[in-house]
Amino acid sequence: MRRPLAPLAGILLVGALAVPAPPASAADDGFTIRDPRITESSGLAASRQHPGVYWTHNDQDEGAHLYAVDSRTGETVATVTLTGVGTPRDVEAIAVGPDNQLWVGDIGDNDGVVWPYVWVYRLPEPKTLKDQKVRATQYVVTYSDGPRDAESLVVHPKTGRVYLIDKQENGGHLYAGPAELSASGSNTFRPVAPVDLWATDAALSPDGRHLAVRGYFGGIWYDWNGGEPKRRGRLKVPLQSQGESVTYSADGTRILYGSEGVESPVEAEVAPGRDAKSPSGRGGSGGGEEGAGLRTGAVALVVACAALFGARRLFRRG
Repeated sequence: MRRPLAPLAGILLVGALAVPAPPASAADDGFTIRDPRITESSGLAASRQHPGVYWTHNDQDEGAHLYAVDSRTGETVATVTLTGVGTPRDVEAIAVGPDNQLWVGDIGDNDGVVWPYVWVYRLPEPKTLKDQKVRATQYVVTYSDGPRDAESLVVHPKTGRVYLIDKQENGGHLYAGPAELSASGSNTFRPVAPVDLWATDAALSPDGRHLAVRGYFGGIWYDWNGGEPKRRGRLKVPLQSQGESVTYSADGTRILYGSEGVESPVEAEVAPGRDAKSPSGRGGSGGGEEGAGLRTGAVALVVACAALFGARRLFRRG
């Protein structure tokens, strides 16, 4: 028995409109940092191996400390003290690179921009979250065009290459480091692309396809474009007292924005630029672009069925 096409089209339409949106993790919907020691949270990075955990640090601290914050409670679940490095000067950024390596940027220089070099630290992210000391590798960083004040560090999730963005009121530049940093000599970073923002932090998406750059009053997102970023649009940055940090969630569906201050809030927004080809192409409350694509395809099938049904009726009338 042939099934009538009109009821079939109705069934398909109901199915198309009922495509569920993948649920977002509550851990990526924002939180408040509760640790009273964290008063100047200047960097933020989502852990890849500890779901719901975000790493942060003060820009000025009584030592080289990193704090692992559980976003479900806002409480610090581990304090890591770096060994093998000197006394930090102005720690401004943190990122997660390949193989769960943590990269820390001691790159601030806002008191006259006079440092002939700054430092970047690398250490393995602890597999167990507890208070501990971890030995880090220290890299000396210089700029090809002289000293810079910077607060943004990103590490490509596949190549491990390190990039910095200098902080200039009228816009700065993305600086690329050597393909591999040397711990025994100086590493020269060179400008490769302009950044149209007074940048206070930046982050690469987990798939390496997009770059998010934030400032005090807004943000911009770019296609990474092989290290030559192409501007795509503005970010929806929340109004914060002193917006200092940004990171993607571990699954890439959210961008989280942090601020300095006691019990500072970390606020989340849906990450732009996601699609069905990306591992991070899951939508938020509205189903996202992937869900929209499924619905569009189903609706197209309904339209085709309806057209065929109408044509058959027309021919029968003739």
